[in-house]
Amino acid sequence: MTEPLAEAEQALGMGLLDRAERLYRQAADADPHSVVALTGLSRVAIDRGDDALALRLAWRALELDPGNAVAARLVQRLEEVLSTRGEALPDREVNE
Repeated sequence: MTEPLAEAEQALGMGLLDRAERLYRQAADADPHSVVALTGLSRVAIDRGDDALALRLAWRALELDPGNAVAARLVQRLEEVLSTRGEALPDREVNE
């Protein structure tokens, strides 16, 4: 894992959501196909209570790497959470 992604993981683990999001966003901007950055942004969105955005980001990550276990677990968990709440699944397009 590259240094910014490792720093982002550490920041997320410490609850520093703004820093984690900034670092994941930088990584995603540098490499739009970075599944690690997208799943990290998804986890930040979960911690912020934005499950719809988290699901859209996780879907994007899973589309890029259908075999990615982290992205698959995020999608499964978030679809279940939204369904249990009786909420409709969001559009797959990310509008951040």
